[in-house]
Amino acid sequence: MDEMLRQAAELVEQAGVVTVFTGAGISTESGLADFRSAGGLWERYRIVTYPEFVASHEARVEYWQMRRELIPTLLAAQPNDAHRAIAELQDICKLKTVLTQNIDGLHQAAGNHDVIELHGTNLTASCLNCGKTWPIEDIQIRLETDDLDPACDRCDGAIKPDTVSFGQSMPQKEMNRAFTVAQKCDLMFMLGSSLEVQPAALLPAAAAEVGARLIFINRTETPYDHLAELIFRDGCGEVMQGIMGMLESAL
Repeated sequence: MDEMLRQAAELVEQAGVVTVFTGAGISTESGLADFRSAGGLWERYRIVTYPEFVASHEARVEYWQMRRELIPTLLAAQPNDAHRAIAELQDICKLKTVLTQNIDGLHQAAGNHDVIELHGTNLTASCLNCGKTWPIEDIQIRLETDDLDPACDRCDGAIKPDTVSFGQSMPQKEMNRAFTVAQKCDLMFMLGSSLEVQPAALLPAAAAEVGARLIFINRTETPYDHLAELIFRDGCGEVMQGIMGMLESAL
């Protein structure tokens, strides 16, 4: 793998602007299982769609039962070697923006300043009626006292995590900016995504269309592997730390 790491480091050195796109696979090394994996939450709980959540008290209770299990795990997670390496890329002035499908906030915790969260964040929740926002820890306290359909203390509206649910519109402002960023980079890293969830999965292709070079770090094949100049099938942390080591040796 050393030769591929050297080639990846050379691509970073040659690039003027680097962008990173991440999916759930980067956070598995922080102890956060992919929801789609065997034994994941989507296998053990029924998916509650956004229209159901809005319309039904029973659906909200079902949804929050799943979230009550998920929230402590997300809050306990810490950045791993891959997150730290991506933050280091920012520190050497190559990386400006991280595009992520993840809702865990680990890129910000590692030190990245400009993170576009394509699927929202699990760290806050908001009233769907008046927009009041709370830290998710405050909502978790209510869930643990069996308040499984927490309502806004200002207007009695339904509260929902600031994540994108099935059947809910993607945040258009964030998506538009993400495509703009992708089309202005010289090099894009793609880490830990199956590239199956649209429209976010189109971001590497958007970068390639304008001549950006692509490095994929993912344990399984994706529909866009043919666009990548380098493909690593190893762990995100191992590969990113290896690339940063090569860059540091060259300095």
